Amino acid sequence: MAQRNPLVGDIEGNANAVVAATREARNLLGAELVIFPELMLTGYPPEDLLLRPSLNTRIDEALAAIGAEIAVPVVLGYPAVRNGIRRNAAGVLFPGESRPRHEYFKRCLPNYRVFDEKRYFQAGDQPCVFELGGEKLGLTICEDIWFQGPAASAAEAGATSLINLNASPFRLGKLEERYEQVSARARETGLPVFYCNLVGGQDELVFDGASFAVDANGERRVQGASFEEGLVPLDLDQEGGTPRVHGEVLPAPEGDESLYRALVLATRDYVNKNGFKGALLGLSGGIDSALTLAVAVDALGPERVEAVMMPFRYTAKISIEDAEQQARTLRVRYRVLPIESAFNGFMEILDDAFAGLPTDTTEENLQARCRGVLLMALSNKSGSVVLTTGNKSEMAVGYATLYGDMAGGFSVLKDVFKTSVYRIARWRNQKAGTEIIPDRVITRPPSAELAPDQVDADSLPGYDELDAILERYVEQDMSAEAVIRDGFDRDTVYRVVKLTDRNEYKRRQAAVGPRVSRRAFGKDRRYPITNGWRPGD
Repeated sequence: MAQRNPLVGDIEGNANAVVAATREARNLLGAELVIFPELMLTGYPPEDLLLRPSLNTRIDEALAAIGAEIAVPVVLGYPAVRNGIRRNAAGVLFPGESRPRHEYFKRCLPNYRVFDEKRYFQAGDQPCVFELGGEKLGLTICEDIWFQGPAASAAEAGATSLINLNASPFRLGKLEERYEQVSARARETGLPVFYCNLVGGQDELVFDGASFAVDANGERRVQGASFEEGLVPLDLDQEGGTPRVHGEVLPAPEGDESLYRALVLATRDYVNKNGFKGALLGLSGGIDSALTLAVAVDALGPERVEAVMMPFRYTAKISIEDAEQQARTLRVRYRVLPIESAFNGFMEILDDAFAGLPTDTTEENLQARCRGVLLMALSNKSGSVVLTTGNKSEMAVGYATLYGDMAGGFSVLKDVFKTSVYRIARWRNQKAGTEIIPDRVITRPPSAELAPDQVDADSLPGYDELDAILERYVEQDMSAEAVIRDGFDRDTVYRVVKLTDRNEYKRRQAAVGPRVSRRAFGKDRRYPITNGWRPGD
C-alpha cells in the first residue's frame, strides 16, 4: 500500500508520484501489486476542478503515462467519465497498458459534513473482482466499507480479499472507528481487507494515512505510519485455503499526540503546497500564540518562521519576557514592533468622530487591528503567510477581532478548544523534556491584554465550563435546553449559545484551519448568518 500525499489538481505530478512509488515498491520490496489511495490522480477533494472541461483528457493521459512506466500492476483512484457519467473510480492498470483493465465505481457516496460527493459523482452499482497471482481481489472505495452491501457483493462475486482505497480525513478518535468498520466487514465476509489511506493537508482537511490491513477474522495484522508518506508492505498467502496477512504493526499516535501531529502536517502542507516562503505570527506571550509557534517550527523548521511581539501600554512585562524566551528557545527570527505610535495615529485621525463618546471595545479592537496591519505588511514583504492564533473557544463566541487578530492566511488552532490547547502544550513540553513553551505561559490566567488588568474570565465563563457547553452545542448539536439538562446554568448556556449564533458572520471571514474534531466551523458546520432560529430549540 503506497500511502501518498498528492497535490490537488496536479494530475501530472501525482501520476509521477505513482510511478516513483511503484518503482520503489518493486525494487526495494519486490512488490507484485501496489495500491494507492482514493482519487490519487486528482487529490482529495478536487471540488469544482472536477467540472473543468480538460479534466477527462488529463486523467486519460496520466493513466497512459503510468501504464508505460510501471513494471507491476497498480490499483489507484481517479475520476472517470464513462458514457457521459462522472464517477469516483478505482482502476487496475497493468504494465504496458494505457487504460485500466478493470474499473470499479464507488457505490456509497458520502454527502454529509465535509463531504459532498453527490454534487460531482453518480454512484456505481456493480462489484469488481480481478485475479492476480491466484488471488481474487475485490475493489471498494472509502465509504463503501462503512456499509455491508459493497463488501458482500464483492464476496459473492468470488473475491478472496478486499481492497479499500481511502481519502478518510483525520479527527480525534477516527482511527478506532475505522478499525471497527473494517473489522466488521472482514468478519461478515470472511475476507481480509487492505485499507490504504491518503496522507497530507488540504485546506481544512488533514489526512493521517495510518493505512492498515486486517485478516479474515478482523484482527489487525499490518499498521502503517501516521501523518507521513510511506510504503506499507503486506504479504498475502494461503494456509489450508484460508488467506493469511503478514506485515509490520507500527504504533499509532493517540490523544494529544495525534492532535499535535495533525496540526503540524496541516500547517506544513498549507504553507508548502501554496508556495509560501515560510510563516510568521504575532507572539503575545500567551498560550495560543506560544502553541502556534511550536507547531510552526515543527512543521517548517526555525529558519522559515518569524515571531513578532507587538507590545502596547497594557502588555505585561512577563508577556514580553516569555515571548522572547520562547523565540530564543526555538531559534526563530524575532522582532519587537511597538504599536503605541500607530494606535495614537489612528486615534488622532478619529478624534473628531469619537468626540464626546465613551471609551469602549472600539479602542481595544483598534489595538488588535494595528497588529494585524503590521503582520500583513510583513507578510507582503517576506512572502510568508500569517498564522492566526485564535482557538475554537474564542472563534465560537466571537472573542476575536475582525481584521485584527483574525487577519491572516491559516488558523492553526481554529478547531482546538482552549482546554485542549493547554493539554497539547503540556504534552509538547513533556515530549521535548524542556520548556518549549514557558511554564509561566501555561499557568498564568489568559488575557487579551487590551485593557488594564484584563483577563478572559472578565468576559467569558471559565474555559472548562465554556468548552463543555460548546462541545455539546457545536459538536453534538444539542439544543440549549438539552445542555441545561446536563447540569449547566441556564443563563450561562443561553449566553454562550447566543454568542455562538451571533458570531457566524465573523467565522465566515476567518482564515481556514485544520479540522481535527467531530464538527468544525467552516465546511463542517454551515449555519446561515441571517436567521431567526430560536436558540432554545
